[in-house]
Amino acid sequence: MSGELGTFTHSEALTLGVELELQLVSRRDYDLTRGATDLLGTMDYDGRFGEIKLEITESMIEVSTLPQARVAGIASDLRGLRDTLVRHCARNNIAVCGGGTHPFHRWAERRICPGERFDQIYQRYGYLAKQFTVFGQHIHVGCASADDAIWLTQALAEHVPAFIALSAASPFVDGVDTFFQSARLNAVSAFPLSGQCPPLGSWPEFVAHFEFLRDCGIVRSIKDLYWDVRPKPEYGTVEIRVCDTPLDVNTATALAALAQALCRHLLRTRPLLHAERWQHVARYNKFQACRYGMDAMLSDPVRRCQEPLRERVLALFDALAEDAAALDCTSWIDALRASVVDNDGGASWLRGWAAAHGNLNDVVREAAERLAGAGG
Repeated sequence: MSGELGTFTHSEALTLGVELELQLVSRRDYDLTRGATDLLGTMDYDGRFGEIKLEITESMIEVSTLPQARVAGIASDLRGLRDTLVRHCARNNIAVCGGGTHPFHRWAERRICPGERFDQIYQRYGYLAKQFTVFGQHIHVGCASADDAIWLTQALAEHVPAFIALSAASPFVDGVDTFFQSARLNAVSAFPLSGQCPPLGSWPEFVAHFEFLRDCGIVRSIKDLYWDVRPKPEYGTVEIRVCDTPLDVNTATALAALAQALCRHLLRTRPLLHAERWQHVARYNKFQACRYGMDAMLSDPVRRCQEPLRERVLALFDALAEDAAALDCTSWIDALRASVVDNDGGASWLRGWAAAHGNLNDVVREAAERLAGAGG
């Protein structure tokens, strides 16, 4: 086995972990600010809810929960991390907010955070590293074995559009409405190893694929694979990476509940996978979800037809009822269902405030207030 890849760490099946990349903005004009290093340097946080750490540029911060067996633990950790960060940011005259993009920042003004990993990314990818100042939610689900992690990586792939549309909260880039519900993933797509995991059937096949990429000089570690869904050997998890950072921690918690219930459902029912067929339509379906959100029309390569994403998501919620009940997360799935029915996702919320205020500075202020508590 590759030394760079390491062994697959044991974790309890269906345990959850959540990472949120958050925006640091100035309270003067609500543009992004360069405060991450100074902020972390002055914090006296004891780690009780998880970790708070630097991300690629000085205008970002990442929080990550502790591993939790149930989504109630994720909700508690995210609220604790949110409250801690908001309190420390206030002392530095900084606000923190969610959303997948900052609506009007200038990427060329971003500064790369200190650290060997960040410097390597900057040297390797040039200006893309600064344009990577976008903000996502990553959801980890524990896997009992390495083969389960690879199987789930394949099985979750056809559900990527659902996670994109449910989390979409990045309609503005460079001060204009992009007409996308999630414009964040266009920045991620610029990286050469973004996209879908190839149709691999087992852990040994994944290891062989990784070693092939390594021998060709393309990857050095699992972190070089910016796949939509990927195995995470050091955590013993499968990681869903396509979500925008939601505007409030309740939505982030609900998305984690969906991931947990979906993984339980997939492992319990073990549907026949058609990974190679889904690979052919993955980019098209992903574009549809980013551009149109719940109004997307998805291609089904197995039935050779199209179907509305909204209908597909509502049917998925119905199918997950037994698994959500077993995991005590039905109320969180119901909250997502209400958002789909009411069509009031993050992108719509941001556009609504832009129309109300007539400027994007106040939109960011509203977003910061929502993350701080108005959204739960």
